[in-house]
Amino acid sequence: MEAREILAKSVLTRSRIPGADYCVNPYVGCAHGCSYCYAAFMKRFTGHEQPWGEFLDARVNAVYLLRRQLRRARPGRVMLSSVTDPYQPAERAHRLTRGCLEALRDFRFPVTVLTRSPLVLRDLDLLRDLRDASVGISLPTDDDAVRRVFEPRAPPIAARLEALRALRAAGVATFVFAGPLLPQDPARLVEAVGDAAGLVLADRLNYAERVRALYRRHGLLDRLQDGWFKATAAALSRGFAARGVAVRVLF
Repeated sequence: MEAREILAKSVLTRSRIPGADYCVNPYVGCAHGCSYCYAAFMKRFTGHEQPWGEFLDARVNAVYLLRRQLRRARPGRVMLSSVTDPYQPAERAHRLTRGCLEALRDFRFPVTVLTRSPLVLRDLDLLRDLRDASVGISLPTDDDAVRRVFEPRAPPIAARLEALRALRAAGVATFVFAGPLLPQDPARLVEAVGDAAGLVLADRLNYAERVRALYRRHGLLDRLQDGWFKATAAALSRGFAARGVAVRVLF
């Protein structure tokens, strides 16, 4: 894993993601190294020779830039983050995400955080102080054995669930991003999440060719069929609906 400190030219960017007006990415690259990551396209802009998931750049001037840009920005919801995890391990030392949240609090911008990491709990004080904050936890599967195949360096499923429950108990608005839908037992995922999320977003795997060989190696090719994704999303919708939790299917 190659880690560098770099200076960025801009950190607050306009977003095309539904529900987000802006995105902030304090880091370039991602240490989680998820095999299916859609953000791998970013590599052609970074100048790195290493494969996606094996490098990380900390944009050490991100907080300064964000404060400068927020002074001129029209109000809107900011997403942390769109092409990196804002709470990957380097955040413990760099604290760039925390600094960005402090800036967004001071300028009273609403915020959506999406992460796989229980490190988000470190910033509960800020999340509660923000004008309008929601935190999503990525849970593409209920099975940690599956997580180890597709997300070998990402936090365990149990740790993510614990973080989700702690956020909800602290009064922070929470949602689950069940995407991409990896091999799973939908009923077990519904049971594990329970009422710890106010919304579940479900999305299919959109770049299957990138991981087809991995699915084949583990005897999971049937989980790449369109029918499997539709059936799994339907089962999640039924299960969460029975608990009064809405599911929004994104495909």
